[in-house]
Amino acid sequence: MYQGKRFSVPVAVVGNISVGGSGKTPLIIALVNALNKRGYIAGVVSRGYGGAANAYPLLVTSQTPVDQSGDEPLLIARSCGCPVVVDPDRVRAVEFLLHETPCDIVLSDDGLQHYRLYRDIEIAVVDTARGLGNGRLLPSGPLRESPSRLSQVDFVVLNGSGADIATELDLVGAHHVELQALGLRHIASNIIAPVDLWEGGKKVHAVCGIGHPERFAQTLTALGFEVILCSVNDHHHLSSDDLTFGDDLPVIITSKDAVKYSGVIPENLWVLEVEMSISDDFVHSLTQQAGLTITAT
Repeated sequence: MYQGKRFSVPVAVVGNISVGGSGKTPLIIALVNALNKRGYIAGVVSRGYGGAANAYPLLVTSQTPVDQSGDEPLLIARSCGCPVVVDPDRVRAVEFLLHETPCDIVLSDDGLQHYRLYRDIEIAVVDTARGLGNGRLLPSGPLRESPSRLSQVDFVVLNGSGADIATELDLVGAHHVELQALGLRHIASNIIAPVDLWEGGKKVHAVCGIGHPERFAQTLTALGFEVILCSVNDHHHLSSDDLTFGDDLPVIITSKDAVKYSGVIPENLWVLEVEMSISDDFVHSLTQQAGLTITAT
């Protein structure tokens, strides 16, 4: 199936078969951190949607301008401190990453359908809230590939609390993950307030440029907020105009949107800090599949 050659370290693609956000980037961050805790160095490659570098491949650091790297690679670099390389040619990205940095495993943020990239492991993420829509391929439905593709990958990860979809799609052995709120960070002061100690009022504006904005609103609602949702296009760079509503209500954005904002920081701007919970069993199975259980760096 894969046209390219095997690399010197295992490559795991984290992707999906449907359009729109499914939680790939939070899963990448969680996996990098979990692998690091076990003594492995994980590097990440990405297409870099929303960015346009002066030259590729681009090694992304926490200081890379977001208009060069794209929002998701910059978020990963800042969250994990791991090596991240952006290039529309993912094969070249992996080669550059392995040449420039020491890695035990490479994670590809998206690229399940990028068949030029040889991969040792495939991880497909499914958003349990949306499932597979009407089950049809583009343009009649939301799917990039047939639902049967899920039976061919190494791991299916169900993002969210819906349990019925595993039975519905006959996904035996699927792993469940879920985003958990860590707190609200006041961007101007960088102070983090636990949600249960929040004093900013329950009615808030939620602004996001992500693949599934309704999930962000649902998360805030579940935390007890009365949400006024304002969504913009995925990868859109927020401006001060996007955050101005003619009132003093708190404005809450996602971590992905926070790395894209470079304007004047209003006093009422907060970011919801989250992390994705993953099981030790999933990480152990991944390291076994990758052949990393014996020789950690």
